[in-house]
Amino acid sequence: MDILLKDEKWMRHALLLAEKAEILGEVPVGAVLIKDDEIIAEGWNLSILTHDACAHAEVMAIRDGGQRLQNYRLIDCTLYVTLEPCPMCAGALIHARIKRLVYGASDLKTGAAGSVFNLLDEEKLNHQVVVTSGILSEQCSTKISLFFKRRRKEKKALKKLASNIDPVLKSV
Repeated sequence: MDILLKDEKWMRHALLLAEKAEILGEVPVGAVLIKDDEIIAEGWNLSILTHDACAHAEVMAIRDGGQRLQNYRLIDCTLYVTLEPCPMCAGALIHARIKRLVYGASDLKTGAAGSVFNLLDEEKLNHQVVVTSGILSEQCSTKISLFFKRRRKEKKALKKLASNIDPVLKSV
């Protein structure tokens, strides 16, 4: 199978995992860890539910992969993730010795795989990760954009509701 087709196949799977995060009220990011064209582990954002700033999709997949392979070094694995990893997640990829990262949407605020920083290609570190970006980027970007647009709309509606209730309470 052509590498681009394989990358798109696994990114579609990561998008399905992002759906799980969104259903739970989390930022919709999904990650799938692949070795020899088989799923080793999966992850999706759980930071809000678990009150854990480290519970990003990538970290969840890396943790699960380490348990399944009984090794924290995930040699010859590829991680597919819908959003460019942040510095924390990029560090986890390096420590886990992930061979390759494939991501969909760039993160222009905290991306550490080329957008803001490029930790994964830093020669001073003991491991570098091969990066492929932009796979199904439109679908990945749209999913996150629509999520935050909806969240802003919900917060605005709650604020309006609260301001309408406040005068009623004051008159009681």
